[in-house]
Amino acid sequence: MPTRQLAPPDTPHDMPTGVPIRDIRDQLFTAAESVLVRDGPDALTSRAVTTQAGVAKGILHRHFPDFDGFLAAFVLSHLERLDAPARDLRAAAGNATVADNLARALTAVLDPTAVNIITLVCSRRELLTRLRLTTPTGLPLTTEITKMIAAYLTAERGLGRIPLQTDVDALAVLLVGGAHLRIAGQVKPTLQADELRDLLEAVSESTIQDRRRRAAQKL
Repeated sequence: MPTRQLAPPDTPHDMPTGVPIRDIRDQLFTAAESVLVRDGPDALTSRAVTTQAGVAKGILHRHFPDFDGFLAAFVLSHLERLDAPARDLRAAAGNATVADNLARALTAVLDPTAVNIITLVCSRRELLTRLRLTTPTGLPLTTEITKMIAAYLTAERGLGRIPLQTDVDALAVLLVGGAHLRIAGQVKPTLQADELRDLLEAVSESTIQDRRRRAAQKL
């Protein structure tokens, strides 16, 4: 996945002396993630972030134009974490089973932080607007995860491990949506690979059979 670029932070004269910009940003992102996972999206405020980070209240606004700008940068930093699991999933094509590979990948990327980020983005219109610069359509994070799954399914289709007529884009949407629904609304959302295997196999088979029926009707 390409690295996503943000507008540069405020100029270095706004920095506390001797503290690199990247260190401050990472410290604030780590604090935001802690608050988000522990207390949920509604508790994620600039005061909560700076308190968790143990820094002065004005530090956040020295490096970001406003709180939605900070949240957009935080979400994009999480999107960059998808690069490693995407590479691992592509490398898994042709090995183990398709269901097991997908279950492991979805378990990794739909962790508590990701689930809460999805809820956060849905609840803040201005944040979603900011993120349209990198995710023009669809819901940020779920869109990127769906593309990751579709790319893997395409590779498996090329290897003959799923039927050639499989609509990988539609199947990826169903798989990601189904996995997310399994954990949405839980107080402490978690996803286990074993819980996903039946869902993955059922959705995959249903989608493939539907494609076969539609192909047969055209004959």
